[in-house]
Amino acid sequence: MTGTPDSSDTRPGDGLVRAGGIVFVIGALATLATVAPLFLATEPFPPVAYAVCMLMGVGFVIAAAGVLRSIAAQRREARAGQG
Repeated sequence: MTGTPDSSDTRPGDGLVRAGGIVFVIGALATLATVAPLFLATEPFPPVAYAVCMLMGVGFVIAAAGVLRSIAAQRREARAGQG
């Protein structure tokens, strides 16, 4: 039976998941900031601000890559334990 890993234990992909989460949150905040003027009837932000909103999708992709990397490492570990 395997135990729950310590928070100090880092596995492959953990850094990507954390970084992806941070980038996703930045993109989500940028999305809220750029949509707010549309509802408040104020001057909209320049188009560059809307490009920052794309960080939400980029963060999701980075986090997904971290999850896939973690899955691959666990599969390698399981195969090594069997053989």
